[in-house]
Amino acid sequence: MTEVTYQNYPSERLHEFCRRVFEHYEVPPEDAELAASVLAMSDLRGIDSHGVGRLYSYSEMLDNGRINPRPQIKILRQSPSTATVDGDNGLGLVVGPRANEIAMEKAALVGTGWVSVCNTNHYGIAGYYPIQALARDMIGWSMTNTTKLVQPLWGGERMLGTNPIAIAFPGLEEPAVVIDLATSAVAYGKIEIAKRKGETIPDGWAIDADGRNTNDPQAMMDLGALTPLGSFRELGGHKGYCLAAMVDVLCCVLSGANWGPFAPPFTLRQQLPERSVGKGIGHFFGAMSIDAFIEVDEFKRQIDDWVRTMRATKSQPGTPGVIIPGDPEREAEAVRSKEGIPLVMTLVEELREISRHTGIPLD
Repeated sequence: MTEVTYQNYPSERLHEFCRRVFEHYEVPPEDAELAASVLAMSDLRGIDSHGVGRLYSYSEMLDNGRINPRPQIKILRQSPSTATVDGDNGLGLVVGPRANEIAMEKAALVGTGWVSVCNTNHYGIAGYYPIQALARDMIGWSMTNTTKLVQPLWGGERMLGTNPIAIAFPGLEEPAVVIDLATSAVAYGKIEIAKRKGETIPDGWAIDADGRNTNDPQAMMDLGALTPLGSFRELGGHKGYCLAAMVDVLCCVLSGANWGPFAPPFTLRQQLPERSVGKGIGHFFGAMSIDAFIEVDEFKRQIDDWVRTMRATKSQPGTPGVIIPGDPEREAEAVRSKEGIPLVMTLVEELREISRHTGIPLD
């Protein structure tokens, strides 16, 4: 293992840097601010695989004309509670929030809103979107398909994306329950982080190009694959595979996006699919007004009771005790808001390369 060094940056500085980089690539100021905000939340909440570490890929794609910096986002069809949106090949960090807003607006009017999106790109952390619904006393949903990185159960090659799912429930006095998970055993960004640090990866995270379990992050990157959530059949890998299939259908088949192995890549280094079955990648958003189902405060009190009951669970020996979905991210945010975002130096060098290319100062 190589020695890993970090440099801390204030979140505000990284946010400003990202915003200006997006503007450099002719993303409108309002959209650039929105995109930078999605990345900033990821870094603050400790999800390093989807924050500023993704900026290099976004900038490459914009620089090479693979992403439209000024999309004309439009609704293709809709009902009072549903819509299908075409993102015009825009930044997912912009298309996603706009489509999520449509879902929440529909929920405010008729109780629920459901929006499927095609012709879009990587949208950051799935958890960003349901968190926006909390302030409106709504339950938020979010999911997206991604570039093929994951084996179907017992498959020996990449056929599915990491296909994350997120949902959030507001509490009254307790923090919200925020569930945000990939349907693969691990996010691809964790493989990249292990490679940057010179570390091995645990058993069950990935297979190599020959379909064998591997602990080498580079072997996974070299035409290997991530495993589905649960990894092996005996540990529930079939369940992760089925969840990934569900995301593919809701995000892509329902909207007209590319599903499974036909999803376009989110970096220039990844190979383009041999054919297309739709437009871009797909997202799916949901919003549910709590008062359409139950009194808001009663719901929140029950969430508080649920949280307190889970926290009071007898601990398993050798563990810190039961955590609530969203706890690790809240704890990270409390620390990083004060101490800054720790960036591994290989990532800092990537950002400095962007700085040299664009003329926008980082340090």
